[in-house]
Amino acid sequence: MSLRWQLTFWMATLAVVVLVLWLLHEILLPFVAGMAIAYLLDPSAKRLQRAGVNRLLATLVIVGLFVIAFLLLVILIIPVVGAQLVAFLEKLPGYFERLQGLVTDPGYPWLQPLLGDGFRNADIGDLVKQGAGWLVAFLRSLWSGGQALISIFSLLVVTPVVTFYLLYDWNRMVATIDSWVPRPHRHVVRTLAHEIDVAIAAFVRGQTAVCLILGSYYAVALSLAGLSFGLLIGLASGLLTFIPYVGSMTGLMLAVGVAISQFWPHWTPILIVAGIFFVGQFLEGYVLAPKLVGESIGLHPVWLMFALFAFGYLFGFVGLLIAVPLAAAFAVLARFALRQYRASPLYTGDTGGEQS
Repeated sequence: MSLRWQLTFWMATLAVVVLVLWLLHEILLPFVAGMAIAYLLDPSAKRLQRAGVNRLLATLVIVGLFVIAFLLLVILIIPVVGAQLVAFLEKLPGYFERLQGLVTDPGYPWLQPLLGDGFRNADIGDLVKQGAGWLVAFLRSLWSGGQALISIFSLLVVTPVVTFYLLYDWNRMVATIDSWVPRPHRHVVRTLAHEIDVAIAAFVRGQTAVCLILGSYYAVALSLAGLSFGLLIGLASGLLTFIPYVGSMTGLMLAVGVAISQFWPHWTPILIVAGIFFVGQFLEGYVLAPKLVGESIGLHPVWLMFALFAFGYLFGFVGLLIAVPLAAAFAVLARFALRQYRASPLYTGDTGGEQS
């Protein structure tokens, strides 16, 4: 089988997959979410199996606990966070006015070059209106087209069912897909699949744990520091940590801005709020990320951000769910292609025994 035929076959397969995703992305959300949850929970099911628990019973226990935890989250946390979000949006113009007043205060001339004339002359109403409009448009774009076919009911009912069946049949599905691989290339494909799985598991499972830990730490620490909306800002900072560097910087600027508006001219609580984020960054960079994520997963932050934005734009919320796995797979395949290129005569110049 020629290399050209193989490339044609795999490129055509990729095109068909992308076309199917684009055509059906409006109804794929419960199924993609169920697959993602099943992938995250599969290691727990394997641990229970090694402990002697039947796969069916292990799946029932894990999915049941996950659903209970999700319902408790919805009942206990979401209303509090929603109320804080509404109150924060109501007070946001006041925070902007407070910061503008500090910038225009002649007693603090060093703030003007730091924040710039654009912030000092900005219209508060326009800023808030533009920000709210952007947020609504962004959420609408994620949900666009699928609202008629995908409802809250489908997410709450279909997703757990899909998760259960995929988690129960996970090993069988992997074995079936493995049997489809052409025998001459089975070793290479298995090696690449293992590298892709390691990259996805290291980032998705590890970074999810980092987000949960940092979100809890920021929420508790900011609340204890007396910062208004500390729970909301802390949880949002932890959630955004999934995108490297973006979550920490966004949370730091937001928290410090609220702290200045709330505590000025008292420096101590402002420094405490900033210190909370510096401690969080130290924990993330030197403790959590090396142990939970790893140092060589092959996903550059810029490539990850591009994948999230690109797939989110093309496929909505479904695109956000598949962005990281596809980015990890592409990174592994790109490194493999580069290794093959460097070993080829095109790169080495070896003509196979030709004499000069």
